[in-house]
Amino acid sequence: MIVKGERFVAADPDVVWRLALDPATLKACIPGCEDLERMDGQTYRASMVAKVGPVKARFSGQVVIDAGELPHACRLAGEGSGGIAGFARGSALIHVDRDEGGSRLTYEAVVEIGGKMASLGERLFRSVVQRNINDFFDALAKQVLEYGTDSVSE
Repeated sequence: MIVKGERFVAADPDVVWRLALDPATLKACIPGCEDLERMDGQTYRASMVAKVGPVKARFSGQVVIDAGELPHACRLAGEGSGGIAGFARGSALIHVDRDEGGSRLTYEAVVEIGGKMASLGERLFRSVVQRNINDFFDALAKQVLEYGTDSVSE
């Protein structure tokens, strides 16, 4: 499944990237995220609870954040397992461009699911993925407004 879209955030691209790549901010913004720990410079271990229709499961896995194209873009790749609920893996490319009054974020992600979650159908899963993406960007925009650059941990 391919998911793409764009969002506006009322902050300079440098601020957006600093917050979006900060582990504490990421944990606060990712829906259902219970733990996010940096393993090395680019690799994070994460656990989260996800609910798709009647299936609710705790997933654990890894995410690699390749920030080599900053300040214009960032690539993400990850996979997680939720036991009998199934698995999810995917990748995304996020662009951040200066726009009047802030930043325009565009994204394109490829998501693959398997197991019990996949049996619920792509239509249901697509709506959950889109809701989670929207919730993530809403939370990021809120972090920008509430904390500015002071929320970034070192």
